[in-house]
Amino acid sequence: MRRDFGSVSTPMDEALFSFGVIADIQYADLEDGYDFLGIQKRYYRHSLCHLQKAVEEWNGREVQFALQLGDVIDGFNAQHKMSERALEIVLKEFQKLKAPVHHIWGNHELYNFSRDYLVQSALNTKYLEDKTLPNHFVTHQSPTEDAASEFCYAYQFCPMSKFRFILLDAYDLSTLGRGTSSKKYQESLHLLRQKNKNENLNSPLDLDDCQFVQFNGGFSQDQLHWLDEILTYADENQERVVIMGHIPIHPHATNIVCLAWNYEEALSIIHSHNSVVCFLAGHLHYDAYYLDSHGVHHLTLEGIIATPPESNAFGTIYVYHDRMVLKGNGSMPDREMLYKSNHCNSVF
Repeated sequence: MRRDFGSVSTPMDEALFSFGVIADIQYADLEDGYDFLGIQKRYYRHSLCHLQKAVEEWNGREVQFALQLGDVIDGFNAQHKMSERALEIVLKEFQKLKAPVHHIWGNHELYNFSRDYLVQSALNTKYLEDKTLPNHFVTHQSPTEDAASEFCYAYQFCPMSKFRFILLDAYDLSTLGRGTSSKKYQESLHLLRQKNKNENLNSPLDLDDCQFVQFNGGFSQDQLHWLDEILTYADENQERVVIMGHIPIHPHATNIVCLAWNYEEALSIIHSHNSVVCFLAGHLHYDAYYLDSHGVHHLTLEGIIATPPESNAFGTIYVYHDRMVLKGNGSMPDREMLYKSNHCNSVF
């Protein structure tokens, strides 16, 4: 079921709070190019201009925070030995935002940097985690531990009472960014080779499950168990929950390739709880939306990297008592996402 609300007219001053959303900036100081199929044009250098406009817009709207949904710089930076400089340039623009930014890691972060590097970088925003929850809900693994290469970059935060945001690590299971001797690398490679017999592990050719390519990843059982616990807490406390990850988890909100490896397991957990409002993702580079049978909105954002200079593709989401409303900028459409009717509304 697809719904496009076109231009949504809603009084913004009645919102409880608002936040910015942007995906797949993939900045590089390079001339325009194309994707690996030679079809979709990519505006490597101009993506920075789009980000600058987004930050300016969000400052004007006084958002409470922003979500950067992954792939902040392009993998080509690694080939040209420009990764650290490119990241520095992009982070300098984000620093102009008068609100915190929550960064998600996508495949392009992992093309440029190891997970050990990312844990120590400004792209690790786990320090923004809500630490007021009962102790066992807070992920404890320290970036300084010997097991840093096994680190799962997932956390939750609470911008306002009764609203919780959960950032998932869609590359917790992945061969990208981990040392080849690490346990998760070995487990991920074994799973990938079981599902993908192609010599090129980025090729979905002749696969039964086309999402099992190297540029995707998945969620470990530990992470899924943690998610289930957080959502149980949210249900019991009548919270609204937004979940975000770089890779989409519903096949109707993406194509058959750009899906998390074990998306069905993630969906099963989400559907067993009443608190989840929506799942936000990037990775696809195209706009996609689906309202599933359990009342969860799946919103996949357009990629800045594929947005021509005369347009843009970022948004601001306004949160209300009964819905969330995306006000898109440029080619990003407006969307209205109503909360589930079976969620207890007496909270408000």
